[in-house]
Amino acid sequence: MTLSLDIRPTFAVVTFGRPDPANRLDRRTLDELREAVAALGSDPSMRVIVITGEGHTFSLGWDAELVREAQHTRGQALRDALAAQPLQCLAESPLPTIAAINGDALSAGLELALACDLRVAKDDIKLGMPPAKLGLVYSHTGLRRFIDAIGAARTRELFLLGRYIDAPTALAWGLVNRVAPAEELDAVALELAGELASNAPLSQTGNKRVIASLLSAEGKLDAGLEEELIELRRASFASKDMREGMRAFAEKRRAHWRGE
Repeated sequence: MTLSLDIRPTFAVVTFGRPDPANRLDRRTLDELREAVAALGSDPSMRVIVITGEGHTFSLGWDAELVREAQHTRGQALRDALAAQPLQCLAESPLPTIAAINGDALSAGLELALACDLRVAKDDIKLGMPPAKLGLVYSHTGLRRFIDAIGAARTRELFLLGRYIDAPTALAWGLVNRVAPAEELDAVALELAGELASNAPLSQTGNKRVIASLLSAEGKLDAGLEEELIELRRASFASKDMREGMRAFAEKRRAHWRGE
């Protein structure tokens, strides 16, 4: 298991347990996350799900193996993979979800937090979206989450500059709901979980569904445009710039872009 579950009377804490690779999201972790969220959502005693990371990192994004797989897969299989929404299980769960961001959250790690309904962040962490530093076109489904949460202007700043932001800035932007010192993070997250769990479950489930429906109705894409966006991202995985960006990131140097 790459996840651990702490089941309380009315809520559960799901912890990512791959601290050595910075809690990066591999296929096994994503499968376990989907299974855990589905099981908790069908448990009538459960009211809330809390997501956090083991160690000093929340998650630094996709595992390198998933990135390599995307770079070397072609045709319909890759289109299917890039169109998939592996974090959608959190947004689609009938239960309210909280991300207790215990450490840095980058790339898909930050998107995972954004897929939760509420976010509590430790006060000294970094958050960011580095695709611009890696030569990657991010998924349109992921970008939609950021536009819904912080608006187009802040999303452009986050993705086009590729800079990291601190927790107070994330709070000001609306990217997180609360900021807490390290020693208080768990208490704040669990207090929110308890408050959510004490409210009417039908109201929680119903309001979450209505909010999601309203956001989804605004962001519906026709099939042709969606295919175009998926192809744009596929091309970035196959580009020389993407390979250079990944090498430069690993070697901690400035990338030399070629635009191809």
